[in-house]
Amino acid sequence: MAVMAAVVATLVYLPVFIALALIFRALGISLEAWLTLDAALHPALGLLAWWLFVFVGSCGYAAWEFPWGDRNFGWPVRK
Repeated sequence: MAVMAAVVATLVYLPVFIALALIFRALGISLEAWLTLDAALHPALGLLAWWLFVFVGSCGYAAWEFPWGDRNFGWPVRK
């Protein structure tokens, strides 16, 4: 489930932040200030922190979509 959440977070992360960068640029807001939590974090740590926020949200999605009731998780056994 964690791997599925990490894949979803990585796939969602880039398009969402591109859209936010365009919106912030149109509004005149500094993306770097928002990304680094108003210079509280280094930009690389800010990227990691926001990825972790997206990962936490995608954990809920992965838990919702995970086939918990399926009893056959691995390869089917030959009969």
